[in-house]
Amino acid sequence: MPAKHEQTLTIERVFASPSLDGSAPRLPKLSPDGRFLTVLRNRESDRERYDLWAYDRQDGQWRMLVDSEKLGTGRELSEAEKMQRERQRLAGLKGIVTYDWSADGKSLLVPVEGDLYLAGLDGSVKRLTDSPEGELNPVLSESGKYVSFVRDQRLWTALVGGEPRPVTPKESAATVHWGEAEFVAQEEMNRFTGYWWSPTDARIAVERFDEAPVGIVTRAAIGASGTKTFEQRYPAAGTPNVDVSLFVIDPDGGNKVQVDLGLERDIYLTRVDWAPDGKTLCVQRVDRGQTRLDMLAADPATGKAHVLFSETAAPGHWINLSDNYRLLKDGSLIWWSERDGFGHLYRFSAGEWQQLTSGPWVVTKLAGVDQEAHRLFFTATKDDVLAPQVYSLGYLKPGAPERLTDLAFANGASMDKHGKTLLVGRSSPSQPPQVYLADATGKQLAWVEENRLDAKHPYAPYMASHRLPQFGTIKGPDGTPLHWRMVTPPLVPGKRYPVFFSHYGGPHSQDVTRAWGGALEQAIVDKGFIFFEIDNRGTSNRGVDFEKAIYRAMGGPEVADQKAGAEYLKTLDFVDPRKIAIFGWSYGGYMTMKQLEADPGLYAAGIAVAPVGRWELYDTFYTERYMGRPQTDAAAYAKSSTVADAGKVADPLLLIHGMSDDNVVFTNSTEIIAQLQQDKVPFEMMLYPGATHAIAGPNLRTHLYETIFGFLARHGVTAPK
Repeated sequence: MPAKHEQTLTIERVFASPSLDGSAPRLPKLSPDGRFLTVLRNRESDRERYDLWAYDRQDGQWRMLVDSEKLGTGRELSEAEKMQRERQRLAGLKGIVTYDWSADGKSLLVPVEGDLYLAGLDGSVKRLTDSPEGELNPVLSESGKYVSFVRDQRLWTALVGGEPRPVTPKESAATVHWGEAEFVAQEEMNRFTGYWWSPTDARIAVERFDEAPVGIVTRAAIGASGTKTFEQRYPAAGTPNVDVSLFVIDPDGGNKVQVDLGLERDIYLTRVDWAPDGKTLCVQRVDRGQTRLDMLAADPATGKAHVLFSETAAPGHWINLSDNYRLLKDGSLIWWSERDGFGHLYRFSAGEWQQLTSGPWVVTKLAGVDQEAHRLFFTATKDDVLAPQVYSLGYLKPGAPERLTDLAFANGASMDKHGKTLLVGRSSPSQPPQVYLADATGKQLAWVEENRLDAKHPYAPYMASHRLPQFGTIKGPDGTPLHWRMVTPPLVPGKRYPVFFSHYGGPHSQDVTRAWGGALEQAIVDKGFIFFEIDNRGTSNRGVDFEKAIYRAMGGPEVADQKAGAEYLKTLDFVDPRKIAIFGWSYGGYMTMKQLEADPGLYAAGIAVAPVGRWELYDTFYTERYMGRPQTDAAAYAKSSTVADAGKVADPLLLIHGMSDDNVVFTNSTEIIAQLQQDKVPFEMMLYPGATHAIAGPNLRTHLYETIFGFLARHGVTAPK
């Protein structure tokens, strides 16, 4: 650890460059032959700009392959790419945000500001496209022979180095898209592409969707010097979705065959995968109510399909989509399911199921499969729900999983496609994120990013005031144990401290972990606040029963659990019970509104950033999964609204929203604002022209948090003197 020479950690420094978390490599990938490891690495001078770097495992040397500044022109991205980056949570990042290895391991496809480049391992860079339109979702085909992308709502292909041309038709209806993922697929399904190359490059599966049935929302992107309006097709809860179909074509667009997705048209196309031999196309189809998932096996030559198997949700629950599956060369399938009440791995072979993992814990990720050794690798909460570990397990004769990582850290992992080398990412409350290569036994081979907290680390000047978190549990209103995490300033006997009570609280989230908390919470603690968070029912990694509490009940059980957290805080003699301020963003912003409405006087103040106002304003796939449809579950929607009960807010409220938000559209806040005004409720507001849901960028983030602490100070939520 560095010497104790304390500097004041300010909000401005938290968001400045270099990042106080240290270097944060993104998208690590191993070359097909395993020799090179590539990552996107951010710059010390600009934490949001990423360049492509490669590590040669033979000589142990790093070198920059592509300098994004040298290739970049500053050209504005297409609206489609801007919105996709927003949905990928990449808003604000610059330079290179994705790349793709060639099959021979000699080059990489690198998109920069809408155009494509082929980068060699010798530092050479060849430009492949130069067009004003931009290329969406570019990839190299499985053999590396072709490059493909989406432009003008059509799929284009080319031999690498050749002239691209469209291979799907230009249709008369402007609402038809080929090769793209529809809005809800991007925002809610974690599917960002609409086309898939076969293993031999012989065929391409291509999604076609028509958004004509989807309602039009006029979204005003309000900027500093003007307003742009977008006629956005937005499938609000209870309204029609896109009409989706799937085709298989040759690389030149010929021999087009439609895949039979069934008679029911109102379905979701969630996942598409080729079998390793290229003879079968596996398609995951989910019903509109998201209570049934069918795995279809389709013949790419005829399009005929049949159901291999189905997953059915437990009563009062829903189907959770997953990427934790692998189609194996022996014809079997490794599959993730919650059928026993917890997310576990199974093997499906010759029509029979074998459960591979079991117990009151969950598999959080299938990292890789070594098909030669018949072994799989995964992360799970088996040893600690707050600190996932990496495990391996033989899948032909499964026994007890073997842990490969250190219990002192929260761990994650990915692997090369052959399942031979692990890439482990880890952190702890005292160690910012690290990344290392390991073999199949977990033995560390080399650091990718050691991120040592030494005197040269950006965080070194602030280590003197670094405070470690405390962890604990309390019983929720129904007796369920709830995990909490707390970071306190140095406590002076007899003094009581304000609390910055942070929450998200929505499904598919877990706030309380034994991972690095980051500089922001330390800056908050340096201001004399206690930082506190608690995971309520409805959040992930605790099993089906814990999660399904919010079924048809959003804004209920999770609000009650957060209240239990506040009541626990008030029992602590070092907490000032009059100074507990709540803060949340997105679903957390929704929670702030519901908490203030449900329990006036319990909290000193609330900050709601980009809150949902009414769930009828949010999209189909997310909302209906938990709430059903407004037409059939009207009472649940009415009870969940923050607009209807806005008049119950009696405590100081700060409402914040980006005025170009296309996720939780600004209408959510304007409806809340109008109702608060109608009910004569005083509140404060900060709006960000041109900002999307992320309100991204160092200047805006600094302004946002300084605004929050100015608001708290005006209402007496301050540290003791």
